[in-house]
Amino acid sequence: YVNILNDIAKTDAKIQGKTVDELVQTLDAGRPFNMAAQIWNHTFYWNSMSPNGGGEPKGAIAKAIDASFGSFAKFKEEFTAAAGGHFGSGWAWLVLVDGKLKVVQTHDAGSPLSKQAATGGLQGKPLLTCDVWEHAYYIDFKNARPEYIKAWWNVINWDFANQNLEKYSKL
Repeated sequence: YVNILNDIAKTDAKIQGKTVDELVQTLDAGRPFNMAAQIWNHTFYWNSMSPNGGGEPKGAIAKAIDASFGSFAKFKEEFTAAAGGHFGSGWAWLVLVDGKLKVVQTHDAGSPLSKQAATGGLQGKPLLTCDVWEHAYYIDFKNARPEYIKAWWNVINWDFANQNLEKYSKL
């Protein structure tokens, strides 16, 4: 994704000098957007996990989950259903929208930060994501997406989610 986006930038003045964040938020759908969004989404996905992660959330994110979903168990059920039930390739996200947490899905390179997400009612400030593209789990889990999602809960980086919640709550 990075090499392709850099090659595109050599001949496309409208993306030259912009950050990946700026590109994801401003580009229309198409190849440059797809490359920028996949860079951003994958970076965010890797940060959403930690070898010391998993378990139940603590701190502000735990309180926000309880306030928005009623309990961690209900949130986990909703997020798991979104990730496991997503048709095809995409992402399940925990986002902040108007002070409340919400679970959303995006297809392919979709991002809750993009213009496309805004028109589809999926826009929000991302706190966590789970990659449900088959390449995220095929080597370890073959086509058993539910087993991958179950394992993903053991590596969730709640510190990262708390940092994102704090950052976006100040805006």
